[in-house]
Parts: sequence; structure tokens; C-alpha cells
Amino acid sequence: MKIIIIGSVAAGTSVAAKARRNDENAEITLYNADYDISYSICGIPYFLGGEVDELETLTPRSAAWFKKRYNVDIHTRHEVIGIDTDKKSVTVKNLDTSETKQDNYDTLVFATGATPTTPPIKGGDMKHVFHVRNIQNTATINSFMVSNNPKKVTIIGAGFIGLEMAEQLTHKGLEVTIVQRSNQIMPHLDKDMASRVEEHIRDNGVNLLLNEEATVITENAVQTKSGNVIDSDIVILATGVRPNTKLAKEIGVELGASGAIKVNPKMQTNLSDIYAVGDVAESFSIITGKPIYRPLGSTANKMGRIAGDVITGGDLEHRGILGTGILRVFDLAVGYTGLSEKGAKTEGFDIEVLHNIKPSRAEYLGGKELIIKAIADRKTSQILGVQIVGEDGVDKRIDVFVTAISFKAKAEDLFHLDLAYAPPFSTTKDPVMYTGMALQNAIDKKNKLITPQELTDRIDSGERFQIIDARATKQYEVSKVDGAVNIPLAKLRDEAKNLDPNIPTVTYCNKGVTGNAAQNVLKNMGFKEVFNLSGGNKNYQSFKRKL
Repeated sequence: MKIIIIGSVAAGTSVAAKARRNDENAEITLYNADYDISYSICGIPYFLGGEVDELETLTPRSAAWFKKRYNVDIHTRHEVIGIDTDKKSVTVKNLDTSETKQDNYDTLVFATGATPTTPPIKGGDMKHVFHVRNIQNTATINSFMVSNNPKKVTIIGAGFIGLEMAEQLTHKGLEVTIVQRSNQIMPHLDKDMASRVEEHIRDNGVNLLLNEEATVITENAVQTKSGNVIDSDIVILATGVRPNTKLAKEIGVELGASGAIKVNPKMQTNLSDIYAVGDVAESFSIITGKPIYRPLGSTANKMGRIAGDVITGGDLEHRGILGTGILRVFDLAVGYTGLSEKGAKTEGFDIEVLHNIKPSRAEYLGGKELIIKAIADRKTSQILGVQIVGEDGVDKRIDVFVTAISFKAKAEDLFHLDLAYAPPFSTTKDPVMYTGMALQNAIDKKNKLITPQELTDRIDSGERFQIIDARATKQYEVSKVDGAVNIPLAKLRDEAKNLDPNIPTVTYCNKGVTGNAAQNVLKNMGFKEVFNLSGGNKNYQSFKRKL
């Protein structure tokens, strides 16, 4: 059997490695237009920022290494420029000599990856304007920075690469400005969580411009649609990527709703003996079953392994993804998985939303706050999505939530998890466990929750609420929810007689625990409808700052 793979970064090399493990006799050839194979695109910002010393660290494997270990022929600087599906042949161009040749296949795999999008900005092709896309490009950026010693950088786009570059170049001593067209960073986050990260970015000296659009790049500035002129010695384009589907489209490969190649769970396209994997291929959501496109190295590796197994007679299948992501932004880690609140509503779910603010481990051992936003389906109690922002322990918790959602866990299941506990690592009731407990109580209507957004919207629409601040008076005097009256928890039983039990009531404290206790007091005293403010006053004040 002759397998030809087009592309040899994460997905392509994974196809080859798995196919070889299954079949020692298969002839496996990879054609790659780039100079390098199997490199870490995600590590590039950390080299440019100086956190990774040597660029070669990001290219741990060469074509020679693959040949020796897997008996796989990898031809770099060779581009497949044509495919004849009837003859099962490809036309390959040597980019160094311009010579072409024909090669035949039994099975063909598209692992052509994705290309950074280039926004229509005048001056976008100038020599100090760069995408962050591959090893050769990274060497060029580094050479430019060494030769020109730039002081000011403008980054266009506030997704993963844009924020990672902002962090790294700030550490390197550059003055950083981010220009973002939309009203928030990281589009997969809800606005209330993204705003926390935006505040942190600004606190670290980055000039973050939202609802701004770069229109012109000159030798020393970036001009925006609103008339801002940003001094810039170097410009980074970080406006996302698009799948490299041109060659596939030419031969009739079907594209999916996302614009990437449509594949079935075995990574097969609509054409016989042709597969697609990695950033060129579409995945699907574990939750909704609908197409989803998330170009990440982890997904690419998984897809490649599945295709390599299927091609050589195996029975692996792709089970979908949750769109999980995690990012370090200065001292914060930002993780998310599954559906956002906005996404869940768009899909028609009736959702419960919890903001849980808890320390990552014992505070007396330096535990830092985690802000967890969790979304669950009221009908089934299943967890639909989670977003977490914090300095410590985010990766550990997001991975627990990923596992739980993947296995369709209900909110109550989280509380019953036997998670590892010791004060240096967790609290006695881990934030994951508390999240499940509070969500289930809300779903069961034992302890109803209301978000700051929902409370504000309902008041604006004319609804009347009693809002009770159950904290100490000193805390109330510093900051409070609009319209709240201060009745500390210790006095609530006596003073509840001055309240109307028939008016919807909201209780809150700083983060939620005392507010929950106050909620239980009023419920037990016969109050008709009592909500606990999700995330307490801390969450409310963060919400107010973003308005």
C-alpha cells in the first residue's frame, strides 16, 4: 500500500507514525512545502519573547529522524500542485529546483494545515509587518528585532497568538498596543469573563483598543478607522487562520459549514481513499454534534493518529471535541471548554449559570482566587461549558471539567468526585465540587441563582426586587449592589420581619457563601422567591466595570 500525505507538521507526521506502527510494509511518503516538519507553532511567541532560548528547540524532529525511526520518506520544499483522482496520482513541484514529478498513491491524506488570515489593511505587506506562522517566518521576525531594536509594537487581533505575543513582547521591554475589531478579546469567552482578562492586560501596561479597526500601516505607525494613530516600529498580524483547502476543492473534496474539509469520524472525505486531518479538517462538537473548527495541535495529533489507524485497517474513530483552550496572560491563566453562555442560549438550551469564586488551594498556603463560570442544562443537569480565570490551578480544574463533560456528567456528579485533597493542592471542598453542588441546587430550585446581568436586565424591565447585602456594614460601605440594603447575616432573622416575603428577593455577600446562607434563612422563613447573586458582590462589581 502506498500512502501519500500532503503536509508534515502535527497531523501529517501523526498519520505516518501510526500507519507505520500498524503496518511495516506500507510505503509512506510525505510532501511538505515548508522547510521544517513537526514543529511547535504554539511555542513561537515564547521564543520571540526570550522564554525559549533556541529556535531549534521548537523543531525536535527532522526528516532524517523520521526516516530512521519510522522508515517514512519526508520531502521538504516539495509542494503537491495537482491531483488526478482517476489515476490516483499527484504532481509534485520541487520548490528549490522548480522541477516536477508524478507520484502514485493508494491512499491520499490532506494535512495541509491553515494559513494566517491577512486583513485588508493598506501597508500590510511592508517589511516590518509579520504574521506568526512557521519557523522560517519566526527566524525573520527575530532577525528584524535584533537588527532594528523596535521599541513599540502594534498587534492586530486579540486571540491566542495576539495575547501570547503581547505578554512576551511586554516582558521583552516593548511598548505594546493591541487593536481588536470586536468589543472583547478571546471570542470563545463570554464578555463578563473576557472583561476580567482585559482589565489584567491593561494593568500590565498593554494599551488595549477594543472596537477599533486598523486601516493603514505606515513605516512608523498604525492608523485606525476612528482616527487613532499608534506609533509602531513593528506590527504583528494575529487575526486568525483559514484552512488550506484550495487543492482539495479543486478535486471536488466537500467542505463543511466551517469552511474546512468535511470528514466523517474516520477522517474520510467524500472522495474514495482520500482523508483529511488537522487544521485543514472540520471537527464536531461533543455536546451538539454540529460542525466545529478549532485549529489546535492537540486536535491535529489526535486526528492524524485516527486516520493512520483507519488507513491501515484499524477501527479508531473521532469522538468530537469541546473546543477546549487555555492561555497564559501575564500572571493569569484563562481556560475554557464546551459551550459559553451565549453559545448555549443560541443552541436553545435552558441554562443555569453559576459564578463560583474560590481559592485554588488553602489560602494559608498561598491559594489564589479562581473565578469559575459554569453553565448547565436545566432539563438534564448536564454540564455544558466552563470558563475559568485565575493565577493558580486553572489547568487542573479545566481538565476535570473537560473529562466530566466528555462523559456527560451531571452537575451533582461533580460534588461526588473523590478529588485529591491536601492543603498545598486544594481546599477540602474543591472548587470543582462546589461548582457542581451549587449548580445542582440551583437546577433543583433549592437555591436559585441570578447573574448580575439577569438582575440588571430584569430591574431595567420594571421588575421589583428586594436586594439584601448580608455582609458586615464596613464591607457594604466600600461597595455594594445598586439598590441593596445592608442586613448582616447575624441580624437577618430579626430584621426579616421588616421585609415583604412576597417580593422577589436577592441575597448576596462578597463571593456567594454567606449570601447562600442568607438565602436559606429567608426561604425557611417563608419568603416566596429568593435568589443568591451568582459570584456575589465581587462578580457584580466586575460586571459593572465592563458596562
